[in-house]
Amino acid sequence: MHKIDTDIVTLSGMQKISLYIALLKPRLSFLVAFSSGFGYILAAHSDINWSVLLLLSLGGFLVSGASVTINQVLEVEYDAMMERTKNRPLPTGSITKKEAIVFAFFVAIVGLAILYMTTNPLTVVLSFISLVLYSFVYTPLKRVGPIAVFVGAIPGALPPLLGWVASTGYIGHEALIIYGIQFIWQFPHFWAIAWVGDKDYKKAGFKLLPNKGEKDLNTAINIMVYTLFLLPLGLLPAYFGITGINSAIIATVCGAGFLAQSFNLMRDNSDKAALKIMFGSFLYLPIVQIAYLLDKI
Repeated sequence: MHKIDTDIVTLSGMQKISLYIALLKPRLSFLVAFSSGFGYILAAHSDINWSVLLLLSLGGFLVSGASVTINQVLEVEYDAMMERTKNRPLPTGSITKKEAIVFAFFVAIVGLAILYMTTNPLTVVLSFISLVLYSFVYTPLKRVGPIAVFVGAIPGALPPLLGWVASTGYIGHEALIIYGIQFIWQFPHFWAIAWVGDKDYKKAGFKLLPNKGEKDLNTAINIMVYTLFLLPLGLLPAYFGITGINSAIIATVCGAGFLAQSFNLMRDNSDKAALKIMFGSFLYLPIVQIAYLLDKI
Protein backbone atom coordinates (compact mmCIF):
# COMPACT_ATOMS: atom_id res chain seq x y z
CA MET A 1 0.00 0.00 0.00
CA HIS A 2 2.85 2.37 0.87
CA LYS A 3 4.44 1.74 -2.54
CA ILE A 4 1.20 2.66 -4.35
CA ASP A 5 0.94 5.95 -2.43
CA THR A 6 4.56 6.81 -3.30
CA ASP A 7 3.92 6.13 -7.00
CA ILE A 8 0.91 8.44 -6.95
CA VAL A 9 2.92 11.26 -5.34
CA THR A 10 5.75 10.79 -7.84
CA LEU A 11 3.36 10.87 -10.78
CA SER A 12 1.74 14.04 -9.45
CA GLY A 13 5.16 15.66 -9.10
CA MET A 14 6.15 14.72 -12.63
CA GLN A 15 2.89 16.09 -13.97
CA LYS A 16 3.53 19.40 -12.21
CA ILE A 17 7.03 19.57 -13.67
CA SER A 18 5.67 18.92 -17.17
CA LEU A 19 3.18 21.77 -16.70
CA TYR A 20 5.95 24.17 -15.71
CA ILE A 21 7.97 23.06 -18.73
CA ALA A 22 4.91 23.75 -20.90
CA LEU A 23 4.84 27.33 -19.58
CA LEU A 24 8.30 27.85 -21.11
CA LYS A 25 6.97 27.02 -24.60
CA PRO A 26 10.01 24.80 -25.28
CA ARG A 27 9.79 24.87 -29.09
CA LEU A 28 9.73 28.67 -29.23
CA SER A 29 12.41 29.04 -26.56
CA PHE A 30 14.58 26.46 -28.31
CA LEU A 31 14.38 28.57 -31.49
CA VAL A 32 15.61 31.54 -29.45
CA ALA A 33 18.47 29.44 -28.09
CA PHE A 34 19.32 28.20 -31.59
CA SER A 35 19.36 31.73 -33.04
CA SER A 36 21.56 32.94 -30.19
CA GLY A 37 23.98 30.10 -30.82
CA PHE A 38 23.93 30.90 -34.53
CA GLY A 39 24.99 34.50 -33.88
CA TYR A 40 27.74 33.38 -31.49
CA ILE A 41 29.24 30.81 -33.87
CA LEU A 42 29.06 33.21 -36.83
CA ALA A 43 31.00 35.83 -34.87
CA ALA A 44 33.46 33.45 -33.24
CA HIS A 45 34.79 32.03 -36.51
CA SER A 46 36.88 29.00 -35.51
CA ASP A 47 37.56 30.30 -31.99
CA ILE A 48 34.44 28.77 -30.40
CA ASN A 49 34.27 28.39 -26.64
CA TRP A 50 31.83 25.48 -26.45
CA SER A 51 31.02 25.95 -22.77
CA VAL A 52 30.14 29.60 -23.38
CA LEU A 53 28.05 28.59 -26.40
CA LEU A 54 26.15 26.03 -24.34
CA LEU A 55 25.53 28.39 -21.43
CA LEU A 56 24.59 31.25 -23.78
CA SER A 57 21.97 29.00 -25.39
CA LEU A 58 20.70 27.88 -21.98
CA GLY A 59 20.51 31.47 -20.74
CA GLY A 60 18.67 32.53 -23.89
CA PHE A 61 16.26 29.61 -23.51
CA LEU A 62 15.47 30.56 -19.91
CA VAL A 63 15.03 34.30 -20.56
CA SER A 64 12.73 33.46 -23.47
CA GLY A 65 10.85 31.00 -21.24
CA ALA A 66 10.40 33.67 -18.59
CA SER A 67 9.09 36.12 -21.20
CA VAL A 68 6.46 33.75 -22.58
CA THR A 69 5.44 32.73 -19.05
CA ILE A 70 4.79 36.37 -18.15
CA ASN A 71 2.91 36.67 -21.44
CA GLN A 72 0.64 33.79 -20.39
CA VAL A 73 0.07 35.32 -16.94
CA LEU A 74 -1.04 38.61 -18.47
CA GLU A 75 -3.22 36.91 -21.08
CA VAL A 76 -4.73 34.08 -19.04
CA GLU A 77 -8.32 35.33 -19.44
CA TYR A 78 -7.84 35.72 -23.20
CA ASP A 79 -6.15 32.33 -23.55
CA ALA A 80 -9.24 30.81 -21.94
CA MET A 81 -11.35 32.20 -24.81
CA MET A 82 -9.33 30.61 -27.62
CA GLU A 83 -9.44 27.00 -28.74
CA ARG A 84 -5.71 26.65 -29.29
CA THR A 85 -4.78 28.04 -25.85
CA LYS A 86 -7.65 27.14 -23.54
CA ASN A 87 -5.93 23.95 -22.35
CA ARG A 88 -2.72 25.66 -21.28
CA PRO A 89 -1.72 25.28 -17.60
CA LEU A 90 -2.99 28.70 -16.50
CA PRO A 91 -6.46 28.75 -18.15
CA THR A 92 -7.16 25.24 -16.82
CA GLY A 93 -6.05 26.21 -13.31
CA SER A 94 -3.39 23.49 -13.24
CA ILE A 95 -0.93 26.22 -12.27
CA THR A 96 -2.04 29.38 -10.47
CA LYS A 97 -1.06 32.89 -11.56
CA LYS A 98 0.95 33.32 -8.34
CA GLU A 99 2.89 30.11 -9.03
CA ALA A 100 3.53 31.18 -12.62
CA ILE A 101 4.76 34.64 -11.55
CA VAL A 102 7.19 33.15 -9.02
CA PHE A 103 8.36 30.64 -11.62
CA ALA A 104 8.85 33.34 -14.29
CA PHE A 105 10.84 35.51 -11.86
CA PHE A 106 13.05 32.58 -10.85
CA VAL A 107 13.68 31.47 -14.43
CA ALA A 108 14.45 35.04 -15.55
CA ILE A 109 16.95 35.56 -12.70
CA VAL A 110 18.69 32.25 -13.43
CA GLY A 111 18.81 32.94 -17.17
CA LEU A 112 20.20 36.46 -16.75
CA ALA A 113 22.69 35.25 -14.12
CA ILE A 114 24.00 32.58 -16.49
CA LEU A 115 24.44 35.21 -19.21
CA TYR A 116 26.16 37.59 -16.76
CA MET A 117 28.64 34.94 -15.63
CA THR A 118 29.48 33.62 -19.10
CA THR A 119 29.12 36.52 -21.57
CA ASN A 120 29.31 40.29 -20.98
CA PRO A 121 27.18 43.13 -19.53
CA LEU A 122 25.89 44.29 -22.93
CA THR A 123 24.45 40.85 -23.65
CA VAL A 124 22.70 40.84 -20.26
CA VAL A 125 21.27 44.34 -20.74
CA LEU A 126 19.95 43.54 -24.21
CA SER A 127 18.45 40.28 -22.93
CA PHE A 128 16.67 42.14 -20.13
CA ILE A 129 15.38 44.76 -22.59
CA SER A 130 14.11 41.93 -24.79
CA LEU A 131 12.22 40.40 -21.85
CA VAL A 132 10.63 43.73 -20.91
CA LEU A 133 9.63 44.62 -24.47
CA TYR A 134 8.07 41.23 -25.15
CA SER A 135 6.31 40.80 -21.82
CA PHE A 136 5.16 44.30 -20.95
CA VAL A 137 4.95 46.19 -24.26
CA TYR A 138 4.20 43.69 -27.03
CA THR A 139 1.74 41.66 -24.94
CA PRO A 140 -0.72 44.48 -24.08
CA LEU A 141 -0.38 46.00 -27.57
CA LYS A 142 -1.83 42.84 -29.15
CA ARG A 143 -5.30 44.13 -28.23
CA VAL A 144 -4.53 47.65 -29.48
CA GLY A 145 -3.54 47.06 -33.11
CA PRO A 146 -1.03 45.63 -35.59
CA ILE A 147 1.66 47.93 -34.16
CA ALA A 148 2.14 45.01 -31.75
CA VAL A 149 3.74 42.98 -34.55
CA PHE A 150 6.33 45.70 -35.14
CA VAL A 151 7.09 46.00 -31.42
CA GLY A 152 7.20 42.22 -31.01
CA ALA A 153 9.64 41.92 -33.91
CA ILE A 154 12.20 44.04 -32.02
CA PRO A 155 12.86 41.55 -29.19
CA GLY A 156 12.02 38.65 -31.51
CA ALA A 157 14.99 39.50 -33.74
CA LEU A 158 17.47 40.02 -30.90
CA PRO A 159 18.69 36.40 -30.36
CA PRO A 160 21.23 36.30 -33.25
CA LEU A 161 22.43 39.79 -32.35
CA LEU A 162 22.80 38.70 -28.71
CA GLY A 163 24.88 35.75 -29.84
CA TRP A 164 27.15 38.05 -31.84
CA VAL A 165 27.50 40.46 -28.93
CA ALA A 166 28.21 37.57 -26.54
CA SER A 167 31.14 36.62 -28.75
CA THR A 168 32.51 40.06 -29.62
CA GLY A 169 31.28 42.40 -26.90
CA TYR A 170 29.99 45.02 -29.34
CA ILE A 171 27.24 45.67 -31.91
CA GLY A 172 28.82 45.91 -35.34
CA HIS A 173 27.28 46.12 -38.80
CA GLU A 174 27.47 42.32 -39.02
CA ALA A 175 25.24 41.99 -35.95
CA LEU A 176 22.78 44.50 -37.40
CA ILE A 177 22.61 42.55 -40.67
CA ILE A 178 21.68 39.24 -39.05
CA TYR A 179 19.31 41.17 -36.76
CA GLY A 180 17.67 42.78 -39.79
CA ILE A 181 17.07 39.46 -41.54
CA GLN A 182 15.29 38.00 -38.51
CA PHE A 183 13.41 41.28 -37.92
CA ILE A 184 11.90 41.38 -41.41
CA TRP A 185 11.24 37.61 -41.41
CA GLN A 186 8.91 38.02 -38.46
CA PHE A 187 6.31 40.08 -40.34
CA PRO A 188 5.24 37.41 -42.85
CA HIS A 189 5.72 34.83 -40.09
CA PHE A 190 3.46 36.63 -37.58
CA TRP A 191 0.87 37.67 -40.13
CA ALA A 192 0.56 34.16 -41.55
CA ILE A 193 -0.05 32.85 -38.01
CA ALA A 194 -2.55 35.66 -37.37
CA TRP A 195 -4.33 34.85 -40.66
CA VAL A 196 -4.67 31.15 -39.84
CA GLY A 197 -5.78 31.85 -36.26
CA ASP A 198 -7.87 34.93 -37.07
CA LYS A 199 -11.15 33.52 -35.72
CA ASP A 200 -9.55 32.57 -32.41
CA TYR A 201 -7.66 35.85 -32.09
CA LYS A 202 -10.81 37.89 -32.65
CA LYS A 203 -12.49 36.05 -29.77
CA ALA A 204 -9.79 37.44 -27.48
CA GLY A 205 -9.77 40.88 -29.11
CA PHE A 206 -6.27 40.53 -30.56
CA LYS A 207 -5.62 42.78 -33.56
CA LEU A 208 -2.53 41.52 -35.35
CA LEU A 209 -3.32 41.65 -39.08
CA PRO A 210 -2.26 44.86 -40.91
CA ASN A 211 -4.51 47.54 -42.37
CA LYS A 212 -8.09 46.89 -41.27
CA GLY A 213 -7.25 43.49 -39.87
CA GLU A 214 -9.00 41.54 -42.60
CA LYS A 215 -7.93 38.39 -44.43
CA ASP A 216 -7.90 40.07 -47.81
CA LEU A 217 -5.67 41.11 -50.71
CA ASN A 218 -4.26 44.12 -48.83
CA THR A 219 -2.98 41.89 -46.03
CA ALA A 220 -1.61 39.40 -48.57
CA ILE A 221 0.25 42.24 -50.33
CA ASN A 222 1.80 43.31 -47.02
CA ILE A 223 3.01 39.77 -46.46
CA MET A 224 4.42 39.66 -49.98
CA VAL A 225 6.28 42.98 -49.63
CA TYR A 226 8.05 41.99 -46.41
CA THR A 227 8.89 38.57 -47.87
CA LEU A 228 10.34 40.34 -50.90
CA PHE A 229 12.69 42.32 -48.64
CA LEU A 230 14.23 39.05 -47.50
CA LEU A 231 15.79 38.51 -50.94
CA PRO A 232 18.27 41.43 -50.83
CA LEU A 233 18.73 41.10 -47.07
CA GLY A 234 19.71 37.45 -47.47
CA LEU A 235 22.59 38.52 -49.74
CA LEU A 236 24.08 41.06 -47.33
CA PRO A 237 26.14 38.58 -45.26
CA ALA A 238 27.96 37.50 -48.44
CA TYR A 239 28.30 41.08 -49.71
CA PHE A 240 29.99 42.19 -46.47
CA GLY A 241 32.18 39.11 -46.29
CA ILE A 242 30.49 37.59 -43.25
CA THR A 243 29.71 34.43 -45.24
CA GLY A 244 30.28 33.22 -48.82
CA ILE A 245 28.49 32.77 -52.12
CA ASN A 246 27.10 29.30 -51.35
CA SER A 247 24.91 30.52 -48.51
CA ALA A 248 23.87 33.52 -50.62
CA ILE A 249 22.54 31.12 -53.25
CA ILE A 250 20.68 29.06 -50.63
CA ALA A 251 19.22 32.21 -49.03
CA THR A 252 18.05 33.42 -52.45
CA VAL A 253 16.43 30.08 -53.31
CA CYS A 254 14.69 29.92 -49.94
CA GLY A 255 13.60 33.55 -50.24
CA ALA A 256 12.23 32.95 -53.74
CA GLY A 257 10.26 29.93 -52.53
CA PHE A 258 8.95 31.93 -49.58
CA LEU A 259 7.95 34.75 -51.95
CA ALA A 260 6.16 32.34 -54.30
CA GLN A 261 3.99 31.22 -51.39
CA SER A 262 2.97 34.83 -50.75
CA PHE A 263 1.85 35.16 -54.40
CA ASN A 264 -0.39 32.15 -53.88
CA LEU A 265 -1.97 33.92 -50.91
CA MET A 266 -2.52 37.03 -53.02
CA ARG A 267 -4.24 34.93 -55.66
CA ASP A 268 -6.78 33.08 -53.51
CA ASN A 269 -6.70 34.65 -49.99
CA SER A 270 -7.20 31.20 -48.48
CA ASP A 271 -6.32 29.81 -45.07
CA LYS A 272 -4.55 26.94 -46.83
CA ALA A 273 -2.19 29.36 -48.60
CA ALA A 274 -1.54 31.24 -45.33
CA LEU A 275 -0.80 27.94 -43.60
CA LYS A 276 1.83 27.16 -46.25
CA ILE A 277 3.46 30.54 -45.60
CA MET A 278 3.44 29.84 -41.87
CA PHE A 279 5.18 26.48 -42.32
CA GLY A 280 7.48 28.03 -44.94
CA SER A 281 8.53 30.66 -42.40
CA PHE A 282 9.36 27.94 -39.87
CA LEU A 283 11.67 26.35 -42.44
CA TYR A 284 13.20 29.50 -43.94
CA LEU A 285 14.99 30.87 -40.88
CA PRO A 286 16.81 27.75 -39.60
CA ILE A 287 17.74 26.63 -43.14
CA VAL A 288 19.24 30.02 -44.01
CA GLN A 289 21.02 30.33 -40.65
CA ILE A 290 22.50 26.83 -40.96
CA ALA A 291 23.61 27.68 -44.52
CA TYR A 292 25.41 30.78 -43.22
CA LEU A 293 27.16 28.70 -40.56
CA LEU A 294 28.23 25.97 -42.97
CA ASP A 295 29.53 28.61 -45.35
CA LYS A 296 31.59 30.13 -42.54
CA ILE A 297 33.18 26.90 -41.31
